[in-house]
Formats: sequence, C-alpha cells, structure tokens
Amino acid sequence: MVRAAYIHIPFCEHICHYCDFNKVFLKNQPVDQYINSLLLEIDRMMQLRSNSALKTIYIGGGTPTALTAEQLDVLLKGIKSIIDIGKLDEYTIEVNPDSIEEDKLLVLKTHGINRLSMGVQTFDEGLLKEIGRTHSARSIKDAVKRSREAGFTNISLDLMFGLPGQSPSDFKKSLLEAIQLDVDHISAYSLKVEEKTVFYNRQRKGKLTLPPEEDEIKMYEILRDDLKQAGFKQYEISNFAKPGFESKHNLVYWNNEEYFGFGAGSHGYVDGVRYQNHGPIPKYLKAIEEGAKPVLQEHVVSEIERIEEAMFMGLRKREGVNRKQFEKLYNRSLEEAFSEQIDMLVKRGLLCSTKDSIYLTEEGLLLSNEVFEQFIAVLSE
Repeated sequence: MVRAAYIHIPFCEHICHYCDFNKVFLKNQPVDQYINSLLLEIDRMMQLRSNSALKTIYIGGGTPTALTAEQLDVLLKGIKSIIDIGKLDEYTIEVNPDSIEEDKLLVLKTHGINRLSMGVQTFDEGLLKEIGRTHSARSIKDAVKRSREAGFTNISLDLMFGLPGQSPSDFKKSLLEAIQLDVDHISAYSLKVEEKTVFYNRQRKGKLTLPPEEDEIKMYEILRDDLKQAGFKQYEISNFAKPGFESKHNLVYWNNEEYFGFGAGSHGYVDGVRYQNHGPIPKYLKAIEEGAKPVLQEHVVSEIERIEEAMFMGLRKREGVNRKQFEKLYNRSLEEAFSEQIDMLVKRGLLCSTKDSIYLTEEGLLLSNEVFEQFIAVLSE
C-alpha cells in the first residue's frame, strides 16, 4: 500500500547556479492552469487507489512558495478535498527564506502543513551570491522567526558544503548560525556539479574553483561533530535531527518503499514500477487535458533490482539494513545475497556487521559511494 506522495511545483523566481531539478522561471507561466491540472492528476490517481491511506506528503520544487498566497490556498484546499490530511503524520513544504511572508505562512498553517523545509545553503553573504541565491543571512533568521511565530514546530534547514571558494572555517560559521536558530532538523549536502547548470558551464570553461577533497572531508567531519554536540542525531548520511524530528517522508525513500509522484517531471514508484512524468509543462498539461497519464517513461523494477536498491538506499541510514526485515521482504538472508561483498567491506573497515544489521562504519561514511557500488549489478536473475 502506498503511504507517501511527492508533489512538484516547478516554478522559480530565480534559477540557482547549481540546480538541475525540473524548474522554469515563474514569469509568464500558466501557474493557475498548472495547479488545476496537478489537482486533476492527484484526484484521478487517488480515485484509482482508494485503498491508499497516505501518511506523508512532501511538496517540493522548484520553489513552492514562489506561488502567491492565493495560489497556495487553491492548491492546498484542493489537496485537502482529495486527501484526508487529518491522517497524515507529516505534511512538508519547501520554502525559500525570501518568499515566505506572513500571509503565505497563514495559508500553510490553515491547510495543515506541519513541517517546513527551508532552502538556506549557506549564511555567507558572498557565497550566497556566488551560488545564485537571492536571500540574505538576515532573511533566513527572519524567516525562521516568522515561521515559529506562525506556530510551526518542525523546521528543517538545508545547507551545502564544498561550495566554490568555501573553506572548512567558512562552513563551520554557517553551521553555527544554523544551530543558533534552534531548528529541529538539518540536512547538509556536498555540491555536485550537474549538467545543464551554470556551474557546469563554468567548470567546462575552467572558471569554477572548488575546494580540495581534503577540505570537503573536513567540512563533513565538522558537520557531524558540531551537530552531535548540539544535540542532533545523525540518522542518515546527510540528515540530522533532534529526537523525534526525523523526516518521515524521506525515510520512505531510504526504506525503498513506494510513493506517488505528482506534477511535471516528478518521479514515483507504485506497484513495482518506477515512473517519471513529462518535464516540459506544456506536455504535462496536454496529457492531463486529454485525460491521459502524464507519464514520460516507466520501468518495471525486477526482484534483483529491488534487492540491490534496498542495500544502497538502506545503507544510507545510520542504522543500516536490518537482517530480519531484509529476509522477510526478499526471502533470503543478507549473506545469501551478498556474502562476498559484505565480507570484503567488513575486512576493509567500511561496514560493520552485527547479528541484527549491517551499517556503515565511520570510514564507510566518508567512502559511502564506493560501498554502494559493491551492491550494484552483482546478482543474477
């Protein structure tokens, strides 16, 4: 049974230099038509899946709060008319510090949003400009303050490290600023230069200077050490929470569970099929208008793929992969599936194996991608 849904809002008032998500400039876009089509897609799917009892919804982007308060009201009121939000354990929306005014916060609160994920990235004014963000350090603090005053008790901040010209001490300062805001959850990701981004073009021209690998490792160590001291528990490679504030929606992904994906360019995983919706808004709108599924491509996930995904997604969690749960789901033990890989990684000091689970060691955290690669394309059908 599918218990989670991701809803995509592809509009941005400004495109950041590192972002490769499906998004478009807000100006002159058919925003109202998109909202109506999105609600139609959700309604059609939920009618087909009337037995689905959603527990988490995550509205991401793009920039959901690039919508006006009136547009947010239409969207959230529409969702409420289709889905019983009273049964949700977690209802998250991504917000930008410079586009989350009091009227929008009131709309979010009125319609049951109970978790805000705030895209901060850094508190360094120079770095904010370098990466193409439009907010300031001051606006971050104001946004958190306004959100608390509006009654939000679950606020997460997103940070980045390994940014152009960023030093470990620069990152430590930003992290301290985030901790001092007394938020409930912090996610921090290293910069990945993706194709079709401003940074990618700069890198190709030799105009992008990134920190050396040893500095990036130091930043990650600072992240883990400082957040632990501040009372945050690391529950996933890049995610830290105060007790009880772990992201329930993101755990769906890491537990390799199924979820709906709604909106242009969104991804979903339902009935053993991974799918991606049309990204270009006109194609998405046309499909909805014609009463068709707005799906660009589908992939039936084989049993072998499910097992391999369970490993490299599950090992992202600090608790790792539970032996009993794995065997219950896949009718084989971890050793029956991956004895050679587990033995090799344990000997290298990258995995720890106990009677209950396997999980990344401290060194394994730093070399996680190398660990994950060991579980891909190794099983036979």
